[in-house]
Amino acid sequence: MSSIELTSSQKSILSALINLYGEQEDAVKGEAIAEEVDRNPGTIRNQMQSLKALQLVEGVPGPKGGYKPTSNAYEALDIQRMDEPADVPIFHAGEQLDGVNVDGIDLSSVHHPELCRAEIHVQGSVRDFHEGDSVTVGPTPLSKLVIDGTVDGKDDTANILILRIDDMRAPDEPAEH
Repeated sequence: MSSIELTSSQKSILSALINLYGEQEDAVKGEAIAEEVDRNPGTIRNQMQSLKALQLVEGVPGPKGGYKPTSNAYEALDIQRMDEPADVPIFHAGEQLDGVNVDGIDLSSVHHPELCRAEIHVQGSVRDFHEGDSVTVGPTPLSKLVIDGTVDGKDDTANILILRIDDMRAPDEPAEH
């Protein structure tokens, strides 16, 4: 399935659909997707036709209708779906975000602390994060790792935040694994 080449527009629309569907667990209206990606609803309808043809989106008719991502959509964007994901909270400017969960943390340059960055993979939208924002991630379920950082960049399509790490800590007691 990963052989499907999507345009950046298709990726951002599909990503928005997956995020919105994850929040409401119900069909998502085209207008909601249009608002999320700052596009015209007509553009969204046109793109949805091509995503349906690629079997990435399913249309739901009726007044409560809209669009649902297929399992192929998650594969195309390399997003893992879990029935009961561990809760790893993320705090934006001190406020815990509802409907947003950390999916993974990649650390770079840990042997150079002044250059250390954390790539935070998020289930949910990173649209409201901006460069310079204060973010806290964690604690993680097993090691109880907590990362405090400043947004250095983001990828809205892949739901990734790049943090400049200000502080990183885990308790001294043995890990639970």
